[in-house]
Amino acid sequence: MARTSRFVLPNQPHHIIQRGHDRQAIFVDEEDFSSFLRWLREASRQFKVAIHAYVLMGNHFHLLATPSDVLGLGRMMQWIGRFYVPFFNRKYGRTGTLWQGRFKTSIIDSERYFLICSRYIEMNPVRAGLVPQPSAYRWSSYAHHVGDRPDGLIADHPLYWAMGNTPFEREAAYKQFMAQPIVQAEVDELNQAVLKGWALGSDAFKKQLEKQSRRRVGPGKRGRPPKQVE
Repeated sequence: MARTSRFVLPNQPHHIIQRGHDRQAIFVDEEDFSSFLRWLREASRQFKVAIHAYVLMGNHFHLLATPSDVLGLGRMMQWIGRFYVPFFNRKYGRTGTLWQGRFKTSIIDSERYFLICSRYIEMNPVRAGLVPQPSAYRWSSYAHHVGDRPDGLIADHPLYWAMGNTPFEREAAYKQFMAQPIVQAEVDELNQAVLKGWALGSDAFKKQLEKQSRRRVGPGKRGRPPKQVE
């Protein structure tokens, strides 16, 4: 059976996740993290994909990114794998695939979920119990957004810029936003959407996507369709 084509929409943010095969480690030491980010930065520029947020964990990574065309996102991910996987395999004396299948992605309704998704990504190390605060984890975009360390990989989204009129105001507002408790329902929504490839947004947003793409972008309604009364 042919696999379903991945739904990519130009100029719309996408939440992306890629895991290691059998959840094995894909980053072991500082060189691994740094090398991956270097190739990600080069690929994002080459294929015109704006990276808004990221986190690299031991056995997976998340991105929040906006492609400028239909093909750029897939080509960026393929290009990174072409360089990073051989590098990792040579370094650790292994062979074969490093990834757990194709990367997964979900189209994000910007107004409703962009900042929530960014927070979800950058809080990943805290939820995993690796650090007490996101500022203590080096391999994410959090330091860039709060002004601790500029990151040339990041392309700031207009919704981030709208958080303040000056860099100081934006950074302070983002830090305050990150300090708010994360609602578990939001975490579940983000996880379910990206793992199943569904769009994440309002009903109106999903209807517009379905009209535009002529394909289903979310789960169907449960149960049998109602009987027609003649």
